Amino acid sequence: MDVEKILEEVKAGSLSVKDAASRLEKLPYEDLGFAKLDHHRKIRSGFGEVIFCSGKSDEHLLKIYETFMAQDTEVLGTRATKDQYALVKASIPEVQYDPISRILKVEKPGKKRIGCIAVCTAGTADIAVAEEAAQVAEYFGTAVERYYDVGVAGIHRLFARLDDIRRANCVIAVAGMEGALGGVLAGLVEVPVIAVPTSVGYGANFHGLSALLTMLNSCSNGITVVNIDNGYGAGYIATQINRLAERLPSASE
Repeated sequence: MDVEKILEEVKAGSLSVKDAASRLEKLPYEDLGFAKLDHHRKIRSGFGEVIFCSGKSDEHLLKIYETFMAQDTEVLGTRATKDQYALVKASIPEVQYDPISRILKVEKPGKKRIGCIAVCTAGTADIAVAEEAAQVAEYFGTAVERYYDVGVAGIHRLFARLDDIRRANCVIAVAGMEGALGGVLAGLVEVPVIAVPTSVGYGANFHGLSALLTMLNSCSNGITVVNIDNGYGAGYIATQINRLAERLPSASE
């Protein structure tokens, strides 16, 4: 819910005080019985509430999307299935779904995207997690550059794009197997690196645990680590860093 928009509508006379008061009654949350939707979150933190779609019943998921849409707002959901997409689309035709990232969203056109973050993957098997990170960042207003399949098994591929990556305000490094990419990148750039371990790998990878431990134990400075396969968390944090970087004066000023 955009409080400033409501106040502007009241000021312009397009919304009555009574109707404005009715909308504001739903702050800070709207109780649906099974869920309490946090319409106030964007005001507090700068980011609206995001729906984790996995595991939700059809009835609950649809009601959540319909309730957010009734507020004339955008909606972002993660870890959605194709069946959930079909369910929501039948009620909300404008909803968009990406089967790679499993993002299910309603987004207003013409959104301005600022700054730049670089999203890098070690291999193509890591792209699903990387796309979750990239698309979350884009949804929240960040410009994203993608550098996929630049892992240490052919590190010359990374060096070929290094000048471009160094121009970003933040770097997301997504890797499975032994998870070396995050530490390598952190040793080559001057901006924060967010390392995302993925569950990609053979048996001793332990579903991403080996990559997680490598990233946590990296000797490189300026690296932070999110949970296994947590592209959403990486995209969120990268957007916070990007917003801070864009507030600072440039070196030439």
